[in-house]
Amino acid sequence: MNSSPLHGRHIVITRPVGQAEKLGKLIAEAGGVTAPFPLIEIAPLDNYQAFEDHIRHLPEYDWAIFISSNAVQNGMPFVGKLKRPNSLKFAAIGPSTAAELAKFGVQHTLIPEGRFDSESLLALPEMLKVNNQKIMIFRGIGGREVLADTLKSRGANLSFAECYQRINPQEDITQLTSLNDQGRLDAIVVTSSEAMRHLLTMASHQAWLKNVKLCVNHARIAEEPSGLGLDIHIATAPGDDAMLACLIEALS
Repeated sequence: MNSSPLHGRHIVITRPVGQAEKLGKLIAEAGGVTAPFPLIEIAPLDNYQAFEDHIRHLPEYDWAIFISSNAVQNGMPFVGKLKRPNSLKFAAIGPSTAAELAKFGVQHTLIPEGRFDSESLLALPEMLKVNNQKIMIFRGIGGREVLADTLKSRGANLSFAECYQRINPQEDITQLTSLNDQGRLDAIVVTSSEAMRHLLTMASHQAWLKNVKLCVNHARIAEEPSGLGLDIHIATAPGDDAMLACLIEALS
């Protein structure tokens, strides 16, 4: 009898290409088999002229907030052309984003502790006292509004610097239905609300999804599928190790 905790289990990872390797390796080490089905693809903007015109005003701002590593990778090459005043402060949604900023010479970045999301960043003392401060949020097109809305309610002057776009590279759900029909689909890992929306839209009215464990990394992502009666499991902490633990518990 094989003692590997995920022996014989088949798990689909919906992260963008290039962001699933570590989790895939952890799952393989635990005996599981993974299949990629990326529901989000990060793409540059078709035209950066408006973005560049907007960030020229960044030296007038108090804070630059980056909501993801993607925002850093797509935004900082343009920011790097500007003369940044020492008074400009940087904040990031978590340590991975801060590490990406460090590659561009940003040494002191405000990040939350524990959970890495907008709510945790908003709870920091520095983000509670932002009345009359100018804040530029670097993100993809159409990101969540909770960060901006909350900072506005605290008196901040907000603007967005949208520097990339997310697209769904999948045309249909056939790959997943085929895996399910073959008995090779035990769990699906979903780590963004947008990816979850794509999955639910593509698999709407398909009963097989109710028999699959959906493992997510934040309660926010679980809200819609929970309302549909799907089998949702939420990792207790951020990071790939916590997601692995979530999978092992869900599939034990």
